Amino acid sequence: MNLVEKAKEEIVIISRKLMEEGLAFESWGNISCHPVENQVVITPSAIPYGELHYVDMVVVDLQGHIQESRWKPSSELPLHLAIYRARQDVKAIIHAHSVYAAAFAVVRREISVGLEEMAQVVGGAVPVAAYASPGSSALAEQAVKAMGKKGNAVLLASHGLVTVGKNLGEALLRCRVIERNARILLYAAFLGTPIPLEEKEINFLHNTFIHTYGRYTQNKYTAPDLNQERE
Repeated sequence: MNLVEKAKEEIVIISRKLMEEGLAFESWGNISCHPVENQVVITPSAIPYGELHYVDMVVVDLQGHIQESRWKPSSELPLHLAIYRARQDVKAIIHAHSVYAAAFAVVRREISVGLEEMAQVVGGAVPVAAYASPGSSALAEQAVKAMGKKGNAVLLASHGLVTVGKNLGEALLRCRVIERNARILLYAAFLGTPIPLEEKEINFLHNTFIHTYGRYTQNKYTAPDLNQERE
């Protein structure tokens, strides 16, 4: 199986996980993967996550020209393509409409680093991009600007969360961790004032996680293969 066909299958797996874990809502949000140099696989427009199948995936080039499709691509295709063009290290993107992250997006407040796993997996606070209409080139531009050259996630104002990674498993893990961190920050606010971790500690935790965390020594962290069960 070539990399594009494998990406289609992995996106279907991710779509099911997002629904099961409450990170997606009906057909809102989108997923993509950039498995080869000039091809991007992305979810179609307006089909609920729970109904997506391998054959529904859309394949486009980095200019947005459709190469393979039975449906229209996601309306957020400009957002995905802008990120891939700006960030050579990004190979997968998840745009989720998860509840707690969306709450921060609505009040247009960054999600600070309250937990060690947020520091480890995301590497910093999640900034908020300036508001722009969904599906617009302006939205894509603001998201790329807010995320910068090294960021791993961004909130779209009054919209939702975008996470990136070197593969779909990594993007999904970041989506999960950010949503949990956002939920705990909201609960913590009922008890007092949440205290974010300091930048120096965030950097230490993130670098340690990248270089030493895992089952095996001297291996950098890699998200699990979505097609394999846990041992």
